[in-house]
Amino acid sequence: MEDAAILGHAILGHQIMLGEDYEDDSSNPVSPDLDLSWGAFSTMQMQDPTLVNARKQVLVINGVSQEPDADKCWPHFTVNGDLLYRVTKVHEEVNSLAIQTNDMDTCLKCGDYEWPNKEKTVCFEKQIEFLSYTGDSLVLAFIVHSLVFFLMAAVILGIFISFRDTPVVKANNRNLSFILLVSIKLSFLSVFLFLGQPTDITCMLRQTSFGITFSIAMSSVLAKTILVCIAFKATKPDSPWRKWVGVKMAYYIVFFCSVIQILISVIWLATSSPFVEHNILSEPGKIIIECNEGSVIAFYIVLSYMGLLASVSFIVAFLARTLPDSFNEAKYITFSMLLFCSVWITMIPAYLSTKGKNMVAVEIFAIITSSCGLLFCIFLPKCYIVLLKPEINTKQYLLENNK
Repeated sequence: MEDAAILGHAILGHQIMLGEDYEDDSSNPVSPDLDLSWGAFSTMQMQDPTLVNARKQVLVINGVSQEPDADKCWPHFTVNGDLLYRVTKVHEEVNSLAIQTNDMDTCLKCGDYEWPNKEKTVCFEKQIEFLSYTGDSLVLAFIVHSLVFFLMAAVILGIFISFRDTPVVKANNRNLSFILLVSIKLSFLSVFLFLGQPTDITCMLRQTSFGITFSIAMSSVLAKTILVCIAFKATKPDSPWRKWVGVKMAYYIVFFCSVIQILISVIWLATSSPFVEHNILSEPGKIIIECNEGSVIAFYIVLSYMGLLASVSFIVAFLARTLPDSFNEAKYITFSMLLFCSVWITMIPAYLSTKGKNMVAVEIFAIITSSCGLLFCIFLPKCYIVLLKPEINTKQYLLENNK
C-alpha cells in the first residue's frame, strides 16, 4: 500500500494528516477482503492558510471513491467495528470547529461564539476579551498613571493661577498656558474612554476626543512658539511685527488650528463613524470586543494632522530656542515636541503589529507618554522658578538680563 497522506474521521475544520510518521496500528487490522487503493485530489482553500496547497488522499474501497463531505466528517471506515487506522497527527485548531459525535459518523459545528474543549466533545462559550476594569493589572496601571498625572496637571494649573501676575507666568502668554494645561488634563481623562467594554458611544468619542484635545494642545504650543518669534522681531519701535503682538493673535492660531481637527472629526463621524465589533477570528477561542474605526483613512488623517502641528511647532521652536529672552521656553517646547513626535512615530508600527486589547494598550501608552512630555518639559522648569527660585521671578531680574 502506498503511503497515506490523509485519512480518518476528521473533525470539521481540521485536517487529519498521516505521512511518513504514520505507524500502522495492529489493534485495528485491515480486512484482507477489502480492495484498497489510493488516489489524490487538490483541496479547496481552507481557513488555515498553511493548508492552501495541501493535497488530500482519497481512499478507494472496492472501486468506490470515499471523498469528504463538506457537512460531515471524513468517511468513517471500520473493519468489524474497529477503526481502519488510528489517526496519529492532527493539524492545529482553526476558527470553524466541530465536536465529534459518539457514533463518529458526523460532526456538529460549534457556534460562532463557541469553542470545543480539548477532547472535541463539548462546545463552550469563547472567552471574551477587552481592557476590563476588573482583574486586569494593565488597566489598573493605566488608571493610576492617568489619575496621578491628571492631579499633577491640576496642581500645576493651580500654581500658575496663584502666580499669574509674576513675570515667569506672564512670559509667552499665560492664557495659552492655561489652555494648554486644561487640554493636557483632558488628554489624561480621555484614557478612560479606551478602558472597559467598548460601546458605540465610547467608540465614537475616544478617537475624536483625544484627537481634538491634542490638537488644542498642539495649537497652543504652536501659538507659543510663534509669539516668541514675533515678540523678538517686534522689539524695535518701528517694526511692522508689533501689530501682530497680542492676545488676539494667539487666540486666532489656537482657534483656526483646532477647528480644522474638529471638522475632520465631524466628517468622520458623519460619514463612517466607529462602532463596536465582536471579532471572533483574530484569536482562536476568544471573542475580542473592540472598536472598528469605521474609516481607517480618517483615523490616520487625525493622527497625521496632529503630527503636522507637532512638526511645525518643533521646527519653529528649534529656530527660536537661542533668542535672547530670560524666560524663553522655546528650548523646552523643542524637547517636548521631539518627545511627542518620537512617541507617535514609534507607536504606529507597534499599533499595526498588535491586535485585540494590546492594540488599545499601545495607543493609551502613547497618549499618556506624549501628554507627560508636554506637561513636564514645558511647565516643570517654570514651577521650579516659581516655587524654589522666587528671587529671579521678578520684573527687575527680567529687565537686567534682557539688557
